[in-house]
Amino acid sequence: MSNKGTYDRYVRYSDQCGDHRFGGLLGESIQPLLGGAMWTDDHVRDGDEVLLSSVNLLTPVLPSKVVCVASNYRKHAIEMGKSLPTVPKLFIKPSTSVIGPGVDIEIPPGTQRVDHEAELGVVIGTTMCRVDKHHALEHVFGYVCLNDVTARDFQRQDGQFTRGKGFDTFCPIGPWVSTGLSPHDLGIRCSVDGQLRQDGRTSDMVFDVRTLLSFISSVMTLLPGDIVATGTPSGVGPLQPGQRVSIEIEGIGALNNPVCNRVDRHG
Repeated sequence: MSNKGTYDRYVRYSDQCGDHRFGGLLGESIQPLLGGAMWTDDHVRDGDEVLLSSVNLLTPVLPSKVVCVASNYRKHAIEMGKSLPTVPKLFIKPSTSVIGPGVDIEIPPGTQRVDHEAELGVVIGTTMCRVDKHHALEHVFGYVCLNDVTARDFQRQDGQFTRGKGFDTFCPIGPWVSTGLSPHDLGIRCSVDGQLRQDGRTSDMVFDVRTLLSFISSVMTLLPGDIVATGTPSGVGPLQPGQRVSIEIEGIGALNNPVCNRVDRHG
């Protein structure tokens, strides 16, 4: 039997020895794979399968940047009192804001309003630079659930997005990368403590995924492992310490993170 395989879902995880690995997900089992990146060709099996329940899932990729799009769902733009954009409105979340499933979203001191924003995250598989929209999806490796956590009051105070969206832990992604999906009409939901907050479809996007990727790649080079966050549907709302937020996208799964206050330690 060949030791090479192709999988529909890929994970990064910490094994029982504490080593960070990546693997292909087969039902409730993970096939460990050799190599440093899941988007490389010819994944080679490396050891016996392990149970998903026996490992700690990590951020599925380590992006150099997360490029985000504001006001890209029609109903969300309306609820925020904004007109529909005529070109994609871009901002960047730092790589240090990225966390994986199960990791605490930390509410920083001073903010009075931290919101969830459920989003489809696009994982880049091959370098993109000035790619036309007809070939844009050829550069996509797969898709993740993403939570564009936002300190809404800081965002409004500053008049721009860097501080309000850039705090450590403000970009949960996961729980794995799903491949082979069409991004054009996927259900996307957010629940907090089991209560449904957001319920939309990617077909409500102002600019679809291929248009976004082409536009962004005309501005900056997208590297393998980078993520494009494609905007959020209506229903954004506040998070409080002690709550648990779940982002669920059709064809991917559910990303779950608890919420806590940040504790600053000195000395």
